[in-house]
Amino acid sequence: MAANYTKYIAIDPGIRFGKPYLKDTRITVADVLGWMASGMSSEEILADFPELILEQVAACLDYAADQSQNLA
Repeated sequence: MAANYTKYIAIDPGIRFGKPYLKDTRITVADVLGWMASGMSSEEILADFPELILEQVAACLDYAADQSQNLA
């Protein structure tokens, strides 16, 4: 899974307080996951944020799934 999201997600202490974010944006993984949790579809997110592509939204889900494995 890691290869899928590392192309799109970075962590930099100087950007968004070190939270994982989508490269070349200031949108965090948590932002995208929060929107999805509130009921937004990928298509709605892309419509609201045209700078994003579907692969970036999918990368957020891949990242969350990978991180959840580290909690067990």
